[in-house]
Amino acid sequence: MKELKGQDFLGIANFSANDIRDLLQLAGDLKSGKTTITCNKILGLLFYKASTRTRVSFTVAMYQLGGQVIDLNPNVTQVGRGEPICDTARVLDRYLDVLAVRTFKQEDLETFAKFATIPIINALSDLEHPCQILADLMTIQECFGTLSGLTVTYLGDGNNVANSLLLGCALLGINVRFATPPGYELDDKIIEYGRAIAGDRSEIILTEDPVAAVKGVQVVYTDVWASMGQENMADERMPIFQPYQVNGALLNEADPDAIVLHCLPAHRDEEITDAVIEGKQSRVWDQAENRMHAQKALLATLLGLV
Repeated sequence: MKELKGQDFLGIANFSANDIRDLLQLAGDLKSGKTTITCNKILGLLFYKASTRTRVSFTVAMYQLGGQVIDLNPNVTQVGRGEPICDTARVLDRYLDVLAVRTFKQEDLETFAKFATIPIINALSDLEHPCQILADLMTIQECFGTLSGLTVTYLGDGNNVANSLLLGCALLGINVRFATPPGYELDDKIIEYGRAIAGDRSEIILTEDPVAAVKGVQVVYTDVWASMGQENMADERMPIFQPYQVNGALLNEADPDAIVLHCLPAHRDEEITDAVIEGKQSRVWDQAENRMHAQKALLATLLGLV
């Protein structure tokens, strides 16, 4: 994977299927201790949005690699006062070895990538959340020993997580189903791109029927019904999304050995019941831990440490 050194990771489809498989293998080896990597590099975190898992997992991952982290809080740096992204990017390029950006517009990430030569990582945008999907794929592979022949169902809002999940599954030949209410579907361009990537290697199903979507599947996945910046819409969305709640009755329609994923934070007893997230089929905490391992592998790869 040395050819990926210095490459940006703005979306899950920036990498090929083989690249992602190699990343997952490296993440597993780092998690088990089979592989150790050390460096003296500096990661910058520029987060315009609140974060727990992404911030902490990137920080711990870089520390465990032997590097250092600078938290570039927009509220106390010039970007918060309106400094152009192109200027910020060119300055940070002189100081850092890699920069992870958590922002609203995907276009902002692309601007950072245009004006900086260091790797730029999408730590979340309104369009994609590719680092989350690396952890999801790692978790699924750990549970089933393979990614082949599996079907993943996502229920709820067609948001950034759903977009990246579609593309990631399409790349790796995983069947995927999305059950969303009318008017809350995934991005049309993402759907088109995903179908082109998948070809005849995997099936992509879009439906409004949550029961049909989970029938016999191995992975049931959900996310909050109102993402960051949409909190004022939460009350009006609640009755619309209620049929898509991951609860015991819906989970009974899936494969008996199915696992449940949630990227967190969760609104318990809204998109997922307390009983399910705490139940024996939940792999939510493994999924959260794997953010760190997957991102450690990503950092090591982009920095040319492997």
